[in-house]
Amino acid sequence: MKFGCHLSIKEGYLGAAKQALAWNATAFQYFPKNPRSLLVKDFDRVDAAECKAFCLENNLQSVSHSPYPTSLTPHDEKRKNQVIASLLNDLEITEACGSIGIVVHFGKQISSSNPLHSYQIMIEMLNTVLERWEGKAKILLENNAGLPGSIGTTLEELVQVRKLCEYPEKIGFCLDTCHAFASGLWDGENWEEVLENGIELGFFDELEVIHFNNSKYDTRLGKDRHAPIFGPGYIKVNQFDQLMQTPQLQNIPFILETPKEEIPHEKEIKLIQERWGQKLGR
Repeated sequence: MKFGCHLSIKEGYLGAAKQALAWNATAFQYFPKNPRSLLVKDFDRVDAAECKAFCLENNLQSVSHSPYPTSLTPHDEKRKNQVIASLLNDLEITEACGSIGIVVHFGKQISSSNPLHSYQIMIEMLNTVLERWEGKAKILLENNAGLPGSIGTTLEELVQVRKLCEYPEKIGFCLDTCHAFASGLWDGENWEEVLENGIELGFFDELEVIHFNNSKYDTRLGKDRHAPIFGPGYIKVNQFDQLMQTPQLQNIPFILETPKEEIPHEKEIKLIQERWGQKLGR
């Protein structure tokens, strides 16, 4: 199993990889560019290549995360074109850094009168991007936080969108534990049910990364507020134990997106390694 956190690229992609190693992490996540912009970035290819080589040398896995404005359900043609260009740029950077793929949030509901419209737009967007993409880095669809019944909160939706795309082999999944808890997909007590359902759907066959977050709010309230794994949160440590004991997750990187102001990521990674890493011979 691999554990790490989201890191800044202010010292470059190689700098982020070196920071991960210094903290005894075995994985990390980064924004490929300004997280608040969809502008195409003319990135430092030498830095990206050095990051890739460093990760290979030190057995580090990495994943990128698309900027916040990225939406697979854009409201107009102008934004649609911006997102497509931005995602292709993100994929190019992700590939150059040797990362598994780029995490992209599942789309949002944009028409209450036509619930299928959002899914149709998402599939069209994914097809347009992936038709032009020939690299190995994947788009990793992430489950949404939301009230039960909200769009993008079930494994069935993620699997079905992937199946309906023309390039399913270029799509994987990211499971966010806080989002799953917020939506009631995983309420802390039903992991065996989630696992059985995911295996039957083929979800775990395509799962590439886990966003490892506790929740500041109780399950089924739809609130996406991350909390430290060992801090005050509604998901109990023994409930996280169930995930760690799941064979299907043994080779999946766990990435912290927890508030580092409450518990520094370096300390939290150490606590995670002490509880789960040593048990698994890491």
